[in-house]
Amino acid sequence: MKKYLLSIALGLGVLAAQAQEWTLDQCVNYAIAHNLTIRTNELSVASAEQQVTDARSRYLPNLSAGAGQSWNLGRGLTAENTYANRNTSSFNWSASFSLPLFTGLSTERQVAYSRAALAEALEQCEAAKDDLALNVMASYLQALYSKEVLSVAEQNLALSKYELERQQALLDAGKIAEVTILEAKAQVANDELSVTTATNDVRLALLDLSQLLQLDSPEGFDVAPLSDAGMLMPAEDVYTLALQRNHSIGAARKGITAADKSVALAKSGYLPTLSFNAGLGSSYYKLSGVPNEPFGDQMRHNFSTYFGLSLNIPIFDGFSTRNSVRRARLQRANAELALDQAEQKLYREIQQAYLQASNASAKLESCLVAEQSANASLDAMQEKYNIGRATATEFEQAKNKALQATLQRVQATYERILRQRILLFYAQGL
Repeated sequence: MKKYLLSIALGLGVLAAQAQEWTLDQCVNYAIAHNLTIRTNELSVASAEQQVTDARSRYLPNLSAGAGQSWNLGRGLTAENTYANRNTSSFNWSASFSLPLFTGLSTERQVAYSRAALAEALEQCEAAKDDLALNVMASYLQALYSKEVLSVAEQNLALSKYELERQQALLDAGKIAEVTILEAKAQVANDELSVTTATNDVRLALLDLSQLLQLDSPEGFDVAPLSDAGMLMPAEDVYTLALQRNHSIGAARKGITAADKSVALAKSGYLPTLSFNAGLGSSYYKLSGVPNEPFGDQMRHNFSTYFGLSLNIPIFDGFSTRNSVRRARLQRANAELALDQAEQKLYREIQQAYLQASNASAKLESCLVAEQSANASLDAMQEKYNIGRATATEFEQAKNKALQATLQRVQATYERILRQRILLFYAQGL
């Protein structure tokens, strides 16, 4: 049996050398850098940054210029109040300048709202990264669990092959019946099927993880072992720390701030606005059949400038401003509810993770005892089987019990690691 276990270990070592093992941190960082959902959130952040720039641009003046040329052909009214066939043409140009002096605080409040919306978008982007990290963590541990199950299945197959060789030697010596060797061969076939199934589960788990990472090809992709996270932190301590660093909570808080800025912005409609306006321009006019002043002279003589102040005082706008304020206040109430929901969701997730981790720890202790007992029973049964004091059915039953005990221990181990990692992530991040 030892040579089979040694060959399995050497085979696994060769495969590990051929495959590139990724750590959990590498997987998370790669996923964040290539995930399409994260890219979408980053574009939302870039859009929010542009909105801040647009809001600041409202402080700047407006400067525009224009020119026009027109022709009038056919009959027209003359100075003698008669109609005659006369063609006219005219040209004009102008430039205008407008500077907002007071916009009812709307510009200042628009800038403040845009900055608050940008802060919320940043937190939402980080919250999306946190969600992705948790998904990667769960998929990563599923791959490790599948690999551990495969290792157990291969060890079980090695034991069956060892027993098959031993039974074959006994058959050749004429010490056992042929039916015994047939049962041993059937057991090897069943264990080979278990190894095949476990191998496919490993491939599927690694494929799921590689797709989550947006890898171009899963070939040569593998995951490195992960150690236990240590002692469990109390759920209340984890929740207290999570409230300070959790980005979903931060996004909800920023949402309330943005809603407050939106209410203030809507109230700007009640205030007057004042702007400074100035401009200049000139024109040229030509009438056919009548002496016309030259173009340059008309441009000089018709040149004009203007400047002034424009005050706009809102008196009644059809309740538009009032309705805008009411809508903004409703959004603020929704933002408060969103924060409450985020806090409750976080609390539930932490409580569930802590309870599951505690249950997994208790289950692991029981599984370790059960595995030890099952392995001891298997060793005793193997000795009895070797000297002919136990049947093949009894030996296989003992081996299956030991296998199930090992699988339950593996499941409890990775369940505990996963829940520990989730709690640690909520409290400290990766």
